[in-house]
Amino acid sequence: MAFQNVVGNRLAQAALTTSYVTIYTTPILTRTFVKNIDLVNTTSGSLTFFISLVPKGTAAGAANALFFGSTISANSTYQWTGTQILTPGDLISVKASGAGVTVTISGGEAT
Repeated sequence: MAFQNVVGNRLAQAALTTSYVTIYTTPILTRTFVKNIDLVNTTSGSLTFFISLVPKGTAAGAANALFFGSTISANSTYQWTGTQILTPGDLISVKASGAGVTVTISGGEAT
């Protein structure tokens, strides 16, 4: 698997709820490259958000958090750029302290 040859695409996009929701699952025989995460708070108040990169067979929480209780200000955007690799069956799970946060996750998949 050579990530140099992977074409980037949107892996997931969702409105966050107050409970963890899985928005992406790495397909079988695939490795996923997470490159960008964009969050938008469309409300007039600050909210907190949680994003977990969950290994197969485990639950979302502090042990696998990429963001845990991070604050996003009212009417603002937050962008993360980095490198995270997910293996088959791994999940991306998200939640927020209230309605009004949207997340878009971009990267690529290699088989």
